[in-house]
Amino acid sequence: MKDNLVLVIKGFIMGIANIIPGVSGGTLALILGIYEKFIGAISHFFTNIKENIKFLIPIAIGMVLAIVSLSRVIDYSYNHFPIPTTLFFVGLVLGGIPILCSKVVGKKEIKQPSSYMISTLTFAIVIFMATSELIFGEGLKVSFQSMSVMSYLLLFVVGVIAAATMVIPGVSGSLVLMLLGYYYPVIAVIKEFTKFQNLGSNILILGVFGIGILVGIVLISKLIEFLFQKYETKTYFGVLGFIVASIIAIPLSTLLNMTVTFDMIQILIGIIFLGLGTIISYKLGGE
Repeated sequence: MKDNLVLVIKGFIMGIANIIPGVSGGTLALILGIYEKFIGAISHFFTNIKENIKFLIPIAIGMVLAIVSLSRVIDYSYNHFPIPTTLFFVGLVLGGIPILCSKVVGKKEIKQPSSYMISTLTFAIVIFMATSELIFGEGLKVSFQSMSVMSYLLLFVVGVIAAATMVIPGVSGSLVLMLLGYYYPVIAVIKEFTKFQNLGSNILILGVFGIGILVGIVLISKLIEFLFQKYETKTYFGVLGFIVASIIAIPLSTLLNMTVTFDMIQILIGIIFLGLGTIISYKLGGE
């Protein structure tokens, strides 16, 4: 029972991360110590269905609870308390770095320049994504009004892309959705759904998007599992590049997407939430 509750909590944190532009659900899964098992359970779902369902269901429950219950809360928190909210997620990332560093300490690849080149590359990818709005603008404008068959097909493809980026540590699926123009429309549909408004069209939209996410997760899980099996240490170096960049990308994304007023009270509360997030991820990562 305790193990299932812990998995629900970890899934809940992953679900929150996937709502926030700049925050990676894959990063937090890795930091919380469930990433490799999560990828393996999806990649080999039919190999041991009973155990995989037992592991995945609590995580899925936590993620769904977070997305359904907190989409409005997170939106409110970011708009009214951007500094504490942002620093809390930075803390969640910081708390897992010692655990990830332990994965590469003592490995022979730690002395190879190629390992640090991989980290530099993945670091640069995340920073590029975080600043892409400055380079390319705010992204496309999307509307779910008068959806055609082609619109639903495109929504499915976007779901696949979003899932792939959600699973990769350090890459924010919600930020990618924002650049594609789908972030705010999807959030709006979730808000309406939780209020039981326009249920027919919203269930169809979320259903197509959700199927795309499931397909994307399965496809990318196969690739990531292969990388961890064949190039484990170098893959961790790449992940560390993603994660260190996330510490910069998360507050940068907040600054780019909203007007932030810096006052001493918010900064002090933010420091407390930074410490709280750090402690939570460090403790949960050791479970």
